[in-house]
Amino acid sequence: MLDKDKIKEDLEKEKADLTDQLKEIGRFNKETDEWEAFPEEQDSPESDSNAMADRFEDFESRSSTVKVLEERLKLVEKALKDIRKESFGKCAVCGKEIEMDRLKANPAAETCKKHMNKA
Repeated sequence: MLDKDKIKEDLEKEKADLTDQLKEIGRFNKETDEWEAFPEEQDSPESDSNAMADRFEDFESRSSTVKVLEERLKLVEKALKDIRKESFGKCAVCGKEIEMDRLKANPAAETCKKHMNKA
């Protein structure tokens, strides 16, 4: 049986964790309604092109991480919103119950194991 209270608790914890991770490497832009990476703070001015390249590479890495974390955060927020619906916990492809072990591993899952690569 689907324990929506436990799933909601897991989703809320994941949302808090994702938000904390995002705050470490980025900031939320209210104008665009999206997270944006910020460059790592530097102690001294860039002395050469290698240092500048390293800093740019780090910023690119942060940007990629922000994008992945933000996508997951959106899925978690959608699941929190959808948990009140009767259709929560049912596969978006076939309509059958999503396996409990899948929901425990990924409370934001929208498909059963059979269809997890089709949504």
